[in-house]
Amino acid sequence: MKRAAIYSRTSTPEQHVETQLYDLRKLAAQRGFEVTREYCDRGVSSSKARRPALDAMMNDARRGEFSVVLVAAFDRIARSTRNLLEIVDELHDLEIEFISAREAIATSTPMGKMFVTLIGSIAELEKSILVERIKSGMRRARLEGRRLGRAPLSVDRHALVRDRLAGMSLTDVAAKYRISRASVVRVVRDATQKQLVAA
Repeated sequence: MKRAAIYSRTSTPEQHVETQLYDLRKLAAQRGFEVTREYCDRGVSSSKARRPALDAMMNDARRGEFSVVLVAAFDRIARSTRNLLEIVDELHDLEIEFISAREAIATSTPMGKMFVTLIGSIAELEKSILVERIKSGMRRARLEGRRLGRAPLSVDRHALVRDRLAGMSLTDVAAKYRISRASVVRVVRDATQKQLVAA
């Protein structure tokens, strides 16, 4: 008998997970699965990156606590197509079957495997479109004469390095020249490297 985990989620505290749990328990019994644990995120929006019960379930999956995951629908477990792919991919790598009741998808079946390939292609397309949008935006910014990246520091570098090497604290130097401590470290490091190269 395969060990199964059930994951359910509601978006608001007023909603109840019991309906999802009842249907998924019934599905598990029909397929001959033993439900070892139920993970429930109550009143947690799908837009939230952290979902305690889902995180706990994935941690248990990595420990091999079960071999099947049952969910009521894709939107109960994933925030987006990409997020769904990440979860299904990891479960697949762990040799854990993923079953979604509403979509009638089980990743152990030929149709389920085709589905995983399909959403993988969609996620790759989304990524390519995003990269192209970023490149297009950078190209437009260059054509408009806008600077890309960090603006150069407008400080007296020689004086800054002199003060730092004379024993002034990192915090005091940063305050005097009105830059961050990290910028002070970077300026001193660059100056030191130039001296070493010159020597």
